[in-house]
Amino acid sequence: MNKKLEKLQKFAGVKGPVLTIVMDGVGIAPDGPGNAVKAAYTPNLDRLMRDYPTVTLRAHGTAVGLPSDDDMGNSEVGHNALGAGQIFAQGAKLVSNSIESGKMFESATWRELIGGVKQSGGTLHFLGLFSDGNVHSHIDHLKAMLVQAKKEGVARVRIHTLLDGRDVGETSALDYIEPFEAFLAELNDATFDAAIASGGGRMNITMDRYEANWAMVELGWRTHVLGEGRTFSSAAEAVKTYRAETGVIDQDLPPFVIVKDGKPVGTVEDGDSVIFYNFRGDRSIEISRAFDGGDEFDKFDRVRVPRVIYAGMLEYDGDLHIPKKYLVSPPEITNTMSEYLAASGVNQLAISETQKYGHVTYFWNGNKSGKFSEELETYIEIPSDVVPFEQRPWMKCAEITDKLIECLESGKYRYLRVNFPNGDMVGHTGSLAATLCSMEALDLQLGRILTVLDRLGGMALITADHGNADEMYEVDKKGVAKTDKNGRYKAKTSHTLNRVPCIFYDNTDAKNSYTVKADNGTFGLSNVAATMVNLMGYAAPDMWDESIIEVK
Repeated sequence: MNKKLEKLQKFAGVKGPVLTIVMDGVGIAPDGPGNAVKAAYTPNLDRLMRDYPTVTLRAHGTAVGLPSDDDMGNSEVGHNALGAGQIFAQGAKLVSNSIESGKMFESATWRELIGGVKQSGGTLHFLGLFSDGNVHSHIDHLKAMLVQAKKEGVARVRIHTLLDGRDVGETSALDYIEPFEAFLAELNDATFDAAIASGGGRMNITMDRYEANWAMVELGWRTHVLGEGRTFSSAAEAVKTYRAETGVIDQDLPPFVIVKDGKPVGTVEDGDSVIFYNFRGDRSIEISRAFDGGDEFDKFDRVRVPRVIYAGMLEYDGDLHIPKKYLVSPPEITNTMSEYLAASGVNQLAISETQKYGHVTYFWNGNKSGKFSEELETYIEIPSDVVPFEQRPWMKCAEITDKLIECLESGKYRYLRVNFPNGDMVGHTGSLAATLCSMEALDLQLGRILTVLDRLGGMALITADHGNADEMYEVDKKGVAKTDKNGRYKAKTSHTLNRVPCIFYDNTDAKNSYTVKADNGTFGLSNVAATMVNLMGYAAPDMWDESIIEVK
């Protein structure tokens, strides 16, 4: 299939560089005490929204391939849609469909996992994010697999819980643990023994991403596999104790190990099977490498490496084949923007800091690790600080901008894309003060970039992948911020269901050759790819969603 883009007949495109700026986690919400996007001092963003053509984009639910419009968007599916120009069914929906149809339980991987422990007399372990946030995992998937494991004659199961407080309420852990313990009590009998064995906050152990902090994964390994750490008689006791001692929210809770008669109830041993039941890839890859890595693994001392059958819910990296075994095949994302631009000889740049580097490369390119063209594509990663984001809410936005401006001025790149993680990563901390600072730091960098674009005769489309910083407090159905019994606002650390901006910053003569279509409420992130290639003077492939601009 020919992937070369055809030139538009009536429009040669913007002469200078064309840039997509992704303000990660910056949505559009009504005024309110928790709207850090509006409350921050952001003269550049305010001017852009006031003076330049702007539409709003859907960035959640069915617009990004998720099961329903009650599902918040996330950076992975958002960047898939931005880069692919199409909507593909995503992790949660794929897994739910596979379970409902029974296809998962008929798979060779499931048969191997179950058959292995039945033959060895070992334990079946489930490890993953313990909530119904439906961004990385869903507790209903776990329950369905537990029921099926019992049905197939598995005798012993242990669950290792990574507490959320990020995609769900920040202190909601007990709302999941207590009903789950009741669920296990009903499921257990003389032939079936299932119990929670370990756990900890998702931002403390196990779920690191982009190799930003392997120490998190090591701590998780020692907790789940070796059974090392502070011990408790139950997960509920651990949460209540840590909460009283530290006051931290769920995502930051320290690790814990459940013991009975003085011994851990669920270490991982030879002959066991392990399922990492997260469906989202970014925070699943490193722990999968620890289990699958063999003797070549050198990121930390695993102390003891049990001989197990390990599988992920999905294949988290299709190019590197991580993990080696998985239960549900990921969506096959084809015909992406980067592939077409490379085939058309267009020089491209992708840049961000570590926390979102994979989003403007791997996810943007349809879950592909490599480049389509080594000659035409440049990827730049600015190393992120390994500190809590609220302590340095500006993150690396200035350093990203320094390098981006250097690349713009080089004249090498026709198309560039950049992700600024501030609104999302700092927004996840729940700190309004830090998030205000993060937005103001980002706004300073927008001003620098736009000045350079004007000088070079370029333009920028400024958007976001989902909301977060726009809603820092929990709100009721009327959009009013919720308070606790003491009148304090309840922090919100998850993404939002709000639309995101799509701003056309173009002061070139080219702006007279196209119009931005009226905002009819139907545009989503998948409409951006066709828009960007149009702005470069190319027609979009037929399979992509329509462009937001119309050439005169």
